[in-house]
Amino acid sequence: MQSRRAFLKKSAAASCGMALLGFGAANAESHVIDYPTFDFHCHPGLFPTRGVPGFAGEAMLQKTVKEMNEGKLSGAFFSLVADLPNIRPGATGIQITGSYKPGDGWKEYKRQLAIYKDILAALPVRGAVNAADLDNSFKEHRVAAFLSCEGGDFIEGSSDRIDEMYADGVRSIQLVHYHPNELGDLQTEAPAYNGLSSAGKDAVRKMNKLGMVIDVAHATYETTKTVCELSTKPVILSHSILKLDDSRPLAKRAITKEHAKVVAETGGVIGAWPSGFNTSFDDFVENTLKLIEVVGADHVGLGTDMDGNFKPVLNSYLQLDSWAAALQAKGLSREETAKVLGGNARRVLLQVLR
Repeated sequence: MQSRRAFLKKSAAASCGMALLGFGAANAESHVIDYPTFDFHCHPGLFPTRGVPGFAGEAMLQKTVKEMNEGKLSGAFFSLVADLPNIRPGATGIQITGSYKPGDGWKEYKRQLAIYKDILAALPVRGAVNAADLDNSFKEHRVAAFLSCEGGDFIEGSSDRIDEMYADGVRSIQLVHYHPNELGDLQTEAPAYNGLSSAGKDAVRKMNKLGMVIDVAHATYETTKTVCELSTKPVILSHSILKLDDSRPLAKRAITKEHAKVVAETGGVIGAWPSGFNTSFDDFVENTLKLIEVVGADHVGLGTDMDGNFKPVLNSYLQLDSWAAALQAKGLSREETAKVLGGNARRVLLQVLR
């Protein structure tokens, strides 16, 4: 792990080296086509909202999938949204508008699952459940769509539901989102369990047993710490940013250095999040490097939150190459860049998925 000073000292030499190796503007594609790339968290075309108010339309979904393939994205977690009917964007952030009645969450899961299956049938994506699927997609230049779920609300506190979700192809569950649920505390609401609940611990054990990636995005530090202590496999925090200034938008969703380190200590990965918490694309590059300084290049990836992000500073997968080029220009080696863009994700998938 290098210090910020080392990055800056190295950048001039790295830029020269890239030119010698043909990684300059004249051969820009070479930044991403030689190794798998992965997005830990996305909602292409806001697909879970199809059939309900707020759906942006099929054109956005088709456009995003097209750009995934053209931008050489090898794989991604296509995420359902567990609390979708119970939240809405507001002037000061996400607002809670209601709660599920018993059984309604599972019905909503089935509705969104059907949309995901429609995407697999209709669009140029590959349904994926293991690391071999990612490797095949990399070779074929057709994005691997791994199924994930943002929030554990669907399971209604019963880890038995996770067995069926696994059978349906779900390979990652983010334990909490914006609506409080039975599994643990989230960053944007008052704590209810002082960390991970008993039901949350059962869910962690079940996911470890089945071979599913545990995602602690949106979870409090206390929740995250307990998950990481309990899990026998690497944990991801799919999309976040280091805490910089509590007055900035989305401050509650930022994480401290200690929060990031506890995830890295499991062998896990934090997805750098190009949200409006970054002031620009260049700021996102800098914040990615700051995250690497804290946990090392082995523990940072990408979590775009594509097409559901707040004021994104990376809003197309066609920008992947620019991100890779900028990281290298700032001193990241080609090997380190390969890890951040997809190598670390592939390692976690190999270690966790069956």
